[in-house]
Amino acid sequence: MTAELVRGQNHPLPQVRLEIRISAGVPVLAGATLGDENGTVHGPQRVAHPGAPTLPGVEVPRQAATEHRLAVDLSAVPEAVHRVGVFLALPTGTTGPLRFGAVPAPRTAVHGPDGTEIARYTVSGLETEAALIALELYRRQGAWKIRAMGQGYAGGLPALLADQGLPEADTLAAAMHGTTNPGPTAAYGHDTHRANGTHRANDAVCNPYDTPAPENAPALDTPAPADAPTLGGPIDYSHPRRPRHTAPPSPTPAACPTSDGQPAPPVAGDAVGWSMEERLYNQVWGMFEDLARTTAAYRSAVDFADTRLEKELDQALADPRARLGEGNAAVREAAQIRRDQLAGQARAALDRDLAQLTAESEVVEPALPPAYARWDSPAWHGYRVPTEPSMALRLGDLHLPESLPLRIPLLVRLPLEHGLWIDSGATAVPEGSFADSAALRQAAMETAVALAARLLAAHPAGELAVRVIDPAGAATRALWPLTGAAVLAAPPATGAAGVTEVLERLTRRVDLVQMAVRGGAAGSLPDDVDTARQLLIVNDFPHGFDDRAITRLRYLADEGPAVGVHLVLVADRADAAAYGPLLDPLWRSLMRLTPVPDEHLADPWVGHAWTYEPALVPVGSRIVEQVLGEVAAALIKHK
Repeated sequence: MTAELVRGQNHPLPQVRLEIRISAGVPVLAGATLGDENGTVHGPQRVAHPGAPTLPGVEVPRQAATEHRLAVDLSAVPEAVHRVGVFLALPTGTTGPLRFGAVPAPRTAVHGPDGTEIARYTVSGLETEAALIALELYRRQGAWKIRAMGQGYAGGLPALLADQGLPEADTLAAAMHGTTNPGPTAAYGHDTHRANGTHRANDAVCNPYDTPAPENAPALDTPAPADAPTLGGPIDYSHPRRPRHTAPPSPTPAACPTSDGQPAPPVAGDAVGWSMEERLYNQVWGMFEDLARTTAAYRSAVDFADTRLEKELDQALADPRARLGEGNAAVREAAQIRRDQLAGQARAALDRDLAQLTAESEVVEPALPPAYARWDSPAWHGYRVPTEPSMALRLGDLHLPESLPLRIPLLVRLPLEHGLWIDSGATAVPEGSFADSAALRQAAMETAVALAARLLAAHPAGELAVRVIDPAGAATRALWPLTGAAVLAAPPATGAAGVTEVLERLTRRVDLVQMAVRGGAAGSLPDDVDTARQLLIVNDFPHGFDDRAITRLRYLADEGPAVGVHLVLVADRADAAAYGPLLDPLWRSLMRLTPVPDEHLADPWVGHAWTYEPALVPVGSRIVEQVLGEVAAALIKHK
């Protein structure tokens, strides 16, 4: 359960690898200080900031933005470090606000490596402060805790650093501000891009600090003359969670042009993260956000061009004396030309961005691990049962009409936070794709089986148990990959008695685990309770379900994910029409997928309707049987 902290409150940290997420209404600079038992920071080498973003155990963002993610590994910080302070500061030398009292209260959240939120804290009550210590991670009797600080400094970064015991705090603060120096335009913030859709994937501007200096240039640490003018740095439109990396031995950053003026080739794993798996996950979602923004920019530009054309035509027709004749025709033609020019420029920018994202996709896709990869990926041919659960899972692909044939993998974190509903009802499929509804139901169940196989393959042996409810026994053929490999925890349950038995078993497991967790005795469950995570596949819902069974299923959908019970429902919502609005909360709690491409996934940032394509097994491929064979062999050894 997430702890909601107030100023001064502390909370134990169950893990040492953390991700600290910060959200502010305006671009802010974020960093961290490493202090001793008394909180003293011994020199600038113990301060992580955009100019020096990486210290042992700490990595901070490289630019000012409205959202930040800081990576912390407390097991890797030096032994002399007992306090890690996370600070925020408003950039200087911009037209932005000068005090936190004039902006929304910054929000902080601490997450574990699996994405679980441990604690959150909203820094409220600020007035004239220009810098603040938001959180403090501190060591106490060999264990780490977090404290909500909210300590503000009206004197800004110099006052904050001086309070940490740093000599020459003014010089260090000036260097930190000079490194980010975001310039007068506040369009580089993470939420700003999402709101107005103006980000373009290829608009990254090279930071002068990232490029080689001329031969006669002074050293970077040479102080500037006192009368030297302060210049605003270039605006950096690069993704705030996808910083540029310099691949040794070349000093050229990956996002900057090469010597011939062309962008450097994309690199798989070019994102923040503690492991390649995490970096690839963040990179894929960065690609998704880039595609969403550049498409929004294109649509907005075309809408503006169309609106201006209509306005100019209305003005041309407003004067009755000018409605006829060659003059009016020339005005209309000129307006159309201007509209086409604007639309053409927008399309050229979109094509440029799509070319970059396509090149990145061609590099990233072959590097994805099995849980992230398509079924036709070579990664599956060398599959072996993992020793640790995968961080995420691929549910399919996403694309937009303007971006064909570019596909972005749809990755979700594990364990699943919500159940899944594979819609076996009528969808907007091309005419002739399925002869009848029975074929569509069969395809939906095959999609569920492929998903179950992927989930089993993403877990170590024995850590996921798959159960099936098939009241009428209609899914025997679709279930053959699972039943033939003997990887189900029990034979598929059929009939009303089978439905009742499985639901009672899983409901009891949820109740017992919840009580054990509340009582701090998670290891004292009865011997007959399966401690492995449970995946329940229900076919043809609500066929075979009475009111009591439906109530239990809704309970599992609501309470199960938090204690390791996950639901995959294969159903046509129209079949449940007789229940009226009773099942509406159930549908809303599940993530809807389809066995065929369908435009139904909404983008909450810019309002796109994404086309979802399921992760289908190629026709004639035996890869699922091969993977399940490996899983079955590992299960036998595990027992």
